[in-house]
Amino acid sequence: MRKAIFFSLFSLFFTLPLLAQDGLPPNPEPGKCYIRCVTPDEWEEEEVRVVVKPAHKRLEVGEADYREVEERVLVKEASKKYVYVPAVYETVTEEVLVEEAPDAYEIVPAQFEDTFEEIELQPAYARYEYQSAMENCESDDPRDCMVMCYVEYPAQKTRIAKQVLKEPAKAVPRKEGREMGDSGMRAARTVTVQKQVIKEPARVEEVEIPAEYKTIKKKVLAKAPEVREVDVPAEYRTETRRVLKKKGGLAVWEEIDCNLTTFTPLPVYYELGSARLTAESKRIIDERLYALMVEKPLVRVELNSHTDSRGSAASNMDLSQRRAQSVVNYLVGKGIDRDRLIAKGYGETRLVNNCRDGVPCSEEEHQKNRRTEFRVVGN
Repeated sequence: MRKAIFFSLFSLFFTLPLLAQDGLPPNPEPGKCYIRCVTPDEWEEEEVRVVVKPAHKRLEVGEADYREVEERVLVKEASKKYVYVPAVYETVTEEVLVEEAPDAYEIVPAQFEDTFEEIELQPAYARYEYQSAMENCESDDPRDCMVMCYVEYPAQKTRIAKQVLKEPAKAVPRKEGREMGDSGMRAARTVTVQKQVIKEPARVEEVEIPAEYKTIKKKVLAKAPEVREVDVPAEYRTETRRVLKKKGGLAVWEEIDCNLTTFTPLPVYYELGSARLTAESKRIIDERLYALMVEKPLVRVELNSHTDSRGSAASNMDLSQRRAQSVVNYLVGKGIDRDRLIAKGYGETRLVNNCRDGVPCSEEEHQKNRRTEFRVVGN
């Protein structure tokens, strides 16, 4: 917000006591402009040395001493192998039976003995029978004079002569008939053959295979490494810290050129589509802004950047913001506090001429719109 105060001789008599209490100069000159600022806190820097790593002892291991020796090393263990020795044969002649003679037998007939066997022809039985007594019967019905008797009859048997087997028939071999061949019997047949019989059986012989060795050279520890302590000094880090020297917050009124309270072209003009500051632009910034902000350390500066109408509205808005920010970054790089700078981009919304979309304009007319303006404000 613009905070410009214009003093006149008339207002001086009525407002002087109040303005003096608010920090305004007691005897302002007519036509002068002042901006209300608040004094910042004053800080001073001091260095602090901090131990970031305490002193300690580091252990170091020295070199070991070795000596070279020869050693016979087993590279292949002793073992055994087995060798097969085949059997040894010899040839012999032998009579071989190729057809056996059948056995000759003497037949001994079966032997019997006489005996008897009793056979029951009819088994014993009993039955009821009628017996009449007619001589004393006085009835006309003969059945009245009959008697029913239960009569038993013995079994009827007979004896039959028979023979039973005492010894069954049998055939008894006759050796003499087999060897010599009886009439009607086939004799045995033999052939003479030569065959190989084992003279010495096969065997497996065990053979010892000796171990294999190799002589190698190696290093053996002659003296063990020693561990020693090494003092390591502490490590420090020096930091710079800010210490409040004087509390700010007091209202003061900075005298300022009245022309700087409204937006004024730097003038800084840009190339088409670019936010780069040229060498000429940096020289103008140094003369008009940097020198002012160094001279007036309490004031702030608002920077407004613009584009011409060529290109889309969105891209122009982004481009204008980058142009304003490029001026801010340049001043910050020269040591101006970033909080004292305000950057705003307005794109093509605030053209200084009639070079709008669709209106033919020269390059010089378009360039007037590619600008950055500034004004001084309080803090």
